[in-house]
Amino acid sequence: MTLLDIIRDFAVSLFSFDQAHPLLFTQFYFWAFFALVFAAFSLFHSKVLLRNGFLFAVSLFFYYKTSGVFLALLVFVIVYNYFAAKGLYRFKKEGWRRALTAVSVVIDLGVLAYFKYAYFITDFVNNLFGLSIEVHDVLGEFLNALTGTSLFRVDAIILPVGISFFTFQAVSYIVDVKRRKIGPVENFLDFGFYLSFFPQLVAGPIVRAVEFVEQLHKPYNLSRRWFGIAIFWIMNGLLKKLILADYMAVNFADRVFENPLLYSGFENLSALFCYSLQVYADFSGYTDIATGVAMLMGFYLPKNFNSPYKAPNTQDFWRRWHMTLSRWLRDYLYIPLGGNRTASAGTYIIIVTVAVVGSFLSGSWWVAVAVAVIAGAIGLWAWKSPGDRKLITTNINSMNTMLLGGLWHGASWNFMIWGGLNGLGQVIYKVWTRRSMLAKTAIAGFFTLLVWALSVWTPAPVWNLFLVWLIIILAGTFIKTLYRWAAFGWKTVSSAPELTSKGIVVPLKLSPAAKWISSAWDIFQTFVFITFTRLFFRSGSNLDPALANEQAWNTAKNMVNQIGSHWDIGLVPAMIHQHRAVLILFVLGMLIHWLPERFKRRYRLTFSALPLPVMALVVVLIVIFFYQFITADLQSFIYFQF
Repeated sequence: MTLLDIIRDFAVSLFSFDQAHPLLFTQFYFWAFFALVFAAFSLFHSKVLLRNGFLFAVSLFFYYKTSGVFLALLVFVIVYNYFAAKGLYRFKKEGWRRALTAVSVVIDLGVLAYFKYAYFITDFVNNLFGLSIEVHDVLGEFLNALTGTSLFRVDAIILPVGISFFTFQAVSYIVDVKRRKIGPVENFLDFGFYLSFFPQLVAGPIVRAVEFVEQLHKPYNLSRRWFGIAIFWIMNGLLKKLILADYMAVNFADRVFENPLLYSGFENLSALFCYSLQVYADFSGYTDIATGVAMLMGFYLPKNFNSPYKAPNTQDFWRRWHMTLSRWLRDYLYIPLGGNRTASAGTYIIIVTVAVVGSFLSGSWWVAVAVAVIAGAIGLWAWKSPGDRKLITTNINSMNTMLLGGLWHGASWNFMIWGGLNGLGQVIYKVWTRRSMLAKTAIAGFFTLLVWALSVWTPAPVWNLFLVWLIIILAGTFIKTLYRWAAFGWKTVSSAPELTSKGIVVPLKLSPAAKWISSAWDIFQTFVFITFTRLFFRSGSNLDPALANEQAWNTAKNMVNQIGSHWDIGLVPAMIHQHRAVLILFVLGMLIHWLPERFKRRYRLTFSALPLPVMALVVVLIVIFFYQFITADLQSFIYFQF
């Protein structure tokens, strides 16, 4: 083979798309790619238009190496929303502005729905009308005809990487222009760069134009400290991904989820907790790397995670987890539905839609009946108790938001259950905080007795699971009640002293030790609840959309049965020893996660202040350490599929 052949083969591999090996942050190829990009960027970083145009072109190339021909879809979204926003801004009449906004949002979400929900919509239509339509990619067929090629598959609809993230960014841009929070981006290269910036393009964070557009024309500025912090975030993200997420997935969690019946209840429960840390380490690891890479080029991405497993309740958890999505859902779904003010027409439309979709996904119309009964009971409550109407409205809109957030992840019954459980957790928390300690103890006791009776009369593993959890809740609530009675008297447990008349939480003054124990207990309960919901999230992931619903439900059911069945306690020590490496890693990961924020900030700043030669040596040692954990086949980031 001649030198020319070698160069030609290298060029072909460099510029061709390989579906089996997308461009990942964990690949050496990405860092070689970024080194070249950063070297070129350093030559003209002071020329704003040239810089932005160059990074736009680089981002398009990055997406091509990640998603191949779906680059055409990203270009369409960029071009359409650029011109739609400019047209929208010129309209003065509110009616025309609303109409164009609605059309633009429908087109953006229609593109997302076509690729993400085609199988669900097809199955729904087939079942509703007794048809036998098969999924056929008409868009791919059209593009093949248009280009005179066969680049696009037509026998299946494949979900493009990152489509949910850049679609949500486009929607937020259009809506913010309509609300006149920002003006349209005048230069096409600037807008294309904003919507396709490669560090956060395929897995977030979701960057709004109001947070990013103003950075487009700022002079490049990277201080010595910020350079060190950028390198720290990159190393921190790689540590989370390669050591925590990938190692636990490949060596334990994935094996259990693939066939739960081969493993004991203890191993299923351990895998579930490991997955809870894995998904956090994977997703926040991507965000950390994206933050560091963007920072090196002088751009700052919004914070996406804030130690979510430190949350003392489910509401606080969703303020800390995937923060850019939570804020997006709040500002573009929850508040337009009425928020905590009132119920809108959209509120009731979503209730009906959720009932129909839930019935279809579950295969039972009893789900629709249950939703109708619950909605009727809530409506009667609101009618009879005007004073509680605001609380009821807030809870309905919160539940709708979380259910739609679940369906955003995929049209699967498991994702809907996951979203519903998280919504229910928030609703219960809001209602729970309004009750006195005595009432909380009575409620916990009642449900514990109820589930115990069910476990006796209709034995099932799921009742055993709930019974253990309710006993834990009852024990904690009872101890808190006794402590408050002893410390503050009967009045504190027979009323709700934590709340003022306006419903604002005002905690009682506890001793430092009692406050720490109470906080730790709340964090533990929240983490266990969130981890349990992960069972349904993980079961619906990594599956063919055509098969996801049935397979996901069976996986979740089998894991619940294994966890809730009788355990042979005598075998647990041997299992701990067998999986000791993964379990030790899990414990270390959680301990690091629970470190005080001020301590984390201190070692972050210490690293950033190291002399450059020392920093380089530390990075080399860390990379060598990473190499020991790299699996034979690098694992894609979990949120690539969303």
